[in-house]
Amino acid sequence: MRHRRFLSASALAITGAVLLAGCTAGGGATDVDDKSSDFGFNETGLPIVDETLTLTAGGSKAPLAPDFSEMALVQQWEADTNIAIDWENLPDQVYAEKKNLMLASGDIPDILFNTGLSDAEIVDNGSNGTLLPLEGLIEEYAPTLTAILADRPDIRAAITASDGHIYTLPSVEELGLVQYPNFLYINTTWLNALGIPMPTTIDEYHAALEAFATGDPNRNGIADEIPLSFRTDSFCANPHDLIAALGGQPENNDHRIVRDGTVEFTANTDEYKAGVAALSEWYADGLIDPESFSQDDVAYLSKGKSATPILGSFFWWELKEMVGDDRVDDYALVGILEGADGDRLASVANNQEIGRGAMAITRANEYPAATMRWADRLFEPVMSAQSNWGPIGVTLEENADGILVQIPAAAGESEGERRQRVAPGGPKITTAQDFVTVVAPEPRAKERQDLVTEFYAPFQANDAYPPVMLSNEELDQVSFANTDINTLVKEKFAAWIVNGTLDAEWDAYTAQLKTLGVDDVIATYQQAYDRFQEGGQ
Repeated sequence: MRHRRFLSASALAITGAVLLAGCTAGGGATDVDDKSSDFGFNETGLPIVDETLTLTAGGSKAPLAPDFSEMALVQQWEADTNIAIDWENLPDQVYAEKKNLMLASGDIPDILFNTGLSDAEIVDNGSNGTLLPLEGLIEEYAPTLTAILADRPDIRAAITASDGHIYTLPSVEELGLVQYPNFLYINTTWLNALGIPMPTTIDEYHAALEAFATGDPNRNGIADEIPLSFRTDSFCANPHDLIAALGGQPENNDHRIVRDGTVEFTANTDEYKAGVAALSEWYADGLIDPESFSQDDVAYLSKGKSATPILGSFFWWELKEMVGDDRVDDYALVGILEGADGDRLASVANNQEIGRGAMAITRANEYPAATMRWADRLFEPVMSAQSNWGPIGVTLEENADGILVQIPAAAGESEGERRQRVAPGGPKITTAQDFVTVVAPEPRAKERQDLVTEFYAPFQANDAYPPVMLSNEELDQVSFANTDINTLVKEKFAAWIVNGTLDAEWDAYTAQLKTLGVDDVIATYQQAYDRFQEGGQ
């Protein structure tokens, strides 16, 4: 049995400057003398090897996860395949701090699992030979993944680097939820108290906020009501759909959307200006929480649970998390409001359901054929479901229709906490079709799916920018510019709403965006988008 662990943190610090050796140049092409046959390698069936083969793996794990070797599912993998893994799982933050030292050292594990690699790190470590190119191994030893990639060229494109190589394996969970993270809720108890119907247009919504500000809907005789609160640049508390309703500009955190195959920057258009100008008027009328531009999640979430109800309307992912169990029935989802021009525009975020970096095979691995066969089993739909939520009999069970469904968590433990303890993650694919024929969404996810289907998806106003892997050259062209551009947009958004200086500063702002290179950035994203549409080559 081969046994080798990669370096401890202290050893890594000592050897961090050691240069990689033994790899060839040329777009990730690395010569490996595959020794899988030394352990009785079987190209089909189980076990994968006749004699136990031990590989080393490093990567991240969820905060509550034990060592993966203690997980029942991982133990099943070893029993089925005869491939044992010597795991070195580190909590996300710890792994992130030590990852670069590990990659710079000469002692790396055979596998990176839940790699946490950025696009730049994937391309850098692929081109210098640290990560093996996988497309040949996939074609020869991964029939399950090969079939999926043939059926889903978008997944193949998402994991293909600009040099044409695949250096990491994907993780896919297609629930259709992350594209619409900003749910808008309103206090219906207050609406009823004031005799106001549920708003369906932006004008009706504005009128409701005005009534919240002046009508004392919490009946305490104090003007303590917050008509509307949000957070800027958060994952799920942004007023993007209000900008779309007020000005006609779909918007997201990246200020980058796709319409009809064209990549667009959103935060310099006349429509965006109109939306921000209207919000500035709302702020001047006392309808917007002044802390919307500075509060963190803790402060924000506390407003929904204050001793006296003070929150009229807000954006967030989940209602219960904001207002608590006792007030869930006091609020309802508004969804997409009919805008000033009569359209309903649901802004689509660029949050991705196709992820890359779930697993990589390093140049230290002398058994890539066996390793790829091992990884390919994880893409079988039932196994992917278990990797994601936990093993059958622990977190999942078949219903009468043969669909895997959640077993309720034990008292005192949430399903999310249980999931961390029993599901390793890593490479997996659960497509939208798999959620119909293989595994049912978690109850909370299904509830949100239904809300997205009813309130958001019918009004999709743009396409998300797809999960394109930019080349290092493209990353160099956009990374620093994006930081400056996004900082400027965020600062001006807040300043214009609070100070009402939009008209006076607009021309200088758009000129500054040009100086920062916004046109070149969008051209680079367009170039990468076009390459993605052609299959990533």
